[in-house]
Amino acid sequence: MSVFTPASEVILRHEEIFLDKHVLFAGDVQDNLPAELSAASVRVHTAWYHHSLTLREHMDESAVAFGLVADADFVDHCDTLIYFWPKNKPEAQYQLFNLLSLLPMGSDVFIVGENRSGVRSAEQLLQPYCPLAKIDSARRCGLYHGRLESAPIFDQDGYWNDYRFEGLTIKTLPGVFSRDGLDSGTQLLLSTFNQPLSGEIADLGCGTGVIAAVLAKRNPGLKLTLSDVHAPALAASRATLAANQLVGEVVVSDVYSALPGRFDLILSNPPFHDGMHTNLQAAENLIRGAQAHLRIGGQLRIVANAFLPYPALLDSIFGSHTLLAQTGRFKVYQAIHTVIRSKARLAKA
Repeated sequence: MSVFTPASEVILRHEEIFLDKHVLFAGDVQDNLPAELSAASVRVHTAWYHHSLTLREHMDESAVAFGLVADADFVDHCDTLIYFWPKNKPEAQYQLFNLLSLLPMGSDVFIVGENRSGVRSAEQLLQPYCPLAKIDSARRCGLYHGRLESAPIFDQDGYWNDYRFEGLTIKTLPGVFSRDGLDSGTQLLLSTFNQPLSGEIADLGCGTGVIAAVLAKRNPGLKLTLSDVHAPALAASRATLAANQLVGEVVVSDVYSALPGRFDLILSNPPFHDGMHTNLQAAENLIRGAQAHLRIGGQLRIVANAFLPYPALLDSIFGSHTLLAQTGRFKVYQAIHTVIRSKARLAKA
């Protein structure tokens, strides 16, 4: 039996509505509800690669689309949208205007989300196109319904933003971490790079691409690999590299899933939320898998909120770690893949 999020449980209270509907799921879908909902047909569009992988294990692969925006062919024949509201309102607007510009007039639109996510603002956002009424409230979530009366104009290029840092242009999109400027954690991480770098580096959870871009500008000749699971982040990183005439490979990867080979440096400002909920799994996987992707003498360097329990995990995997910098909120950790540690682990095995 699947475990559903509170928002999905609210949808299931109304499952009979969807029996004859051609449903399109989108937004912050975090469980297998699309695979289990009784409906005439179900498709899912998600901007999160790891969620798409999970859903494809339970659905026809052609019914699950991962990407920045949905296209008309994928939305074709859908007459009902179930949209899971994310914690970022600009991202919700970006995704909803894309989807509503493609759905046929008269389509049923259901918006569901946790109250603390700000789902109430959906009413005002969609009023000109799809007036909503609240039809349920349970599990600290709200469910809203309306019918599409007017299609919004979706100007994809109009959502781009940028800011400047160290002479670089950093390109951003709605939903990308630190869209409006460099966050203090990343600033602290970058402050620890006060020696020349060379070789191959991997920026995991690259976001806007600012970390890799700054290091590449400071150290010409670095070979860059940037990865993320979030489609807007991947697009932003590619745009940041292009805007600054920097060369690097930007790949969609669930931590190390698409990163072959080894690196001299793996760095990250890893997320510790999945939607509205705390989730340390990605960061823990990053630490546990780092040695398999580092050359001997290579290093892992991460910044994290000071309260997160990473020091003990770093010590258990690498044997030791160094605290490079800290503030009241953040700490920067370094761990090195050593020959001694590698042999010890082999002997133990």
